[in-house]
Parts: sequence; structure tokens; C-alpha cells
Amino acid sequence: PPLLAQVSPADTSASKYLVAYPHQYRFILDEPNRCWQESPFLVLMIPVAPHNREARDIIHNTWVKETTVLDRVVSHYFLLGLSKEKDGTEPLVEQESQTHHDILQSDFLDSYSNLTIKTMVMFEWLSSHCPNTSYAMKVDSDMFLNVPNLVEMLLKAPRNLYMTGMVARGASVLRYRNSKWFLPVSVFPESKYPPYALGLGYVFSLDLPKKILEASAHVKAVYIEDVYVGLCMRHLGIALTDPPRDGLFRTTMPYFPSNCYWTSVITTILENSNQLSDVWGKYQIQAQSGC
Repeated sequence: PPLLAQVSPADTSASKYLVAYPHQYRFILDEPNRCWQESPFLVLMIPVAPHNREARDIIHNTWVKETTVLDRVVSHYFLLGLSKEKDGTEPLVEQESQTHHDILQSDFLDSYSNLTIKTMVMFEWLSSHCPNTSYAMKVDSDMFLNVPNLVEMLLKAPRNLYMTGMVARGASVLRYRNSKWFLPVSVFPESKYPPYALGLGYVFSLDLPKKILEASAHVKAVYIEDVYVGLCMRHLGIALTDPPRDGLFRTTMPYFPSNCYWTSVITTILENSNQLSDVWGKYQIQAQSGC
């Protein structure tokens, strides 16, 4: 039809910037009773690719080690999709699940463009499995996370309708076709995004997952997961909360971090999870030296 001739090629395939959500995804590896039994104060949800066992091993030896922090129970789960389009789990992942009991694997293809699906499946799981939990955090596997500082912040935080992290306000929609975060006008006509918390690490009260899932029925699911959560929050009319002070949620570490840097932040993005072991050592030294 002549109309199509006036539309640029990228705009005709708007569907590739949207993901299949809402949809019935199911868990093929699950911990159906653990969160309910443990009733943690805080649950850390860590999205990671199925093959990235190394990242999970490093995290086991660093920031998820402490299960009681400031007298509050903290638990964690790794969130996985499928490594390729096939049914069933991989034997190694299944074995790991039997060892650690912290693997949640759902039946969508684990890919960058499906991160929104992964996040929504996380909200589904939390809203149905953690009735006595106050907060959860979605945190990427290449992050340094200071759990004591996080718990300390949450002890003074609102218990309801609360989401915080590194909040982006007035972020421009990227129209440059080669950008990793490109969105065509046909998918999102506005030039700026509503406020959203950067996906590398955000925290929320556990009354939000159910509400965000309800909103998702009315908001088209774009592939940029943190933006999509922000769109659902806007639909709900719920404002994001800035952290109590600047510098708690950091993207990159300073070129010359101060002597007490690692004890002063909540998150910092690292180059990869291997760097975490090294940084963890520095953090332990700082914590012991009374920083």
C-alpha cells in the first residue's frame, strides 16, 4: 500500500521492539516454598544468563553470603530463561539448583531483547511466592552490592508504593537506529521517558509487583526493561523515590575511589563479575578498618 512507502523501514517492524508480555510463562526450575517459609525482610533477585555459572559462583562467595543483616533475613534467587529455544532444563543448571536452591528458571528465551519478560516474570514470582516479605531488589550480576547499607536504608524507607535506585528523570528517547536502546516513534511517540530506575539495580516494596503486573495489561511491553517498569509506574500514578542521599547508587566507580568508597555506596557497576572478587576484598578491609 502507498502508505508504507512513507514510513522508514525500521518503523514497519515495530513489533521487534515489543516483547510477548503478558503471556503464560511457566517455571521449569522453581523454589515454590522457600520465600514463604523464610519470610525474608529483603529478597535479592539476580537476572543472569543460564551459562553464566561463573557469575553465580562469585556472587555466592561475596554479597549474598550474609543471610542475616542488621537482624533482618535477606535471601536471594538467580533468575534465568532458556539458553536456546528448547524444552526442559540443562542438566548442569538442574544440578546447581539442587545444590544451592536459589535458581528460578522460566521457559522464555534468555536474551537481551527479552529482559522485559524476565523482569515481569520476576514480579509474577515475587507477588505469588513472598507474602511476608517487605522489599525486593532487582540487581544485575556484574554489580558490587553493599547489603548492610541497603538494609540500613530500607529500615527507614516507606513500606508501600516505594521504588528507588538510580532514578533517571527526563531521559531522551534514542532515535539513532544503531543505538542499543533505539525505539522508533511508532512504538513510543514521546521524546522523553517518564522517570524510571536504572535496571542495573533498583529496590521496591513488595506491594508493587502485583500493581505493576496489573498495569502491564494496559501498557505495551517495550524491550527496554527499566523503561517499561517506569511506564507501568506512570500508568499507576506512582512516583519514584530518590535515594536518601546522592552517591548511594553509582553507575561507575571513580577513577581514584576514596579509602572508604566501598563502605559508603549501595551499588557500583563493575566491568565484569570477575572484578567482584577483587573489589570484595577491598570492601572487607574497609569495613574492618572502621570506615
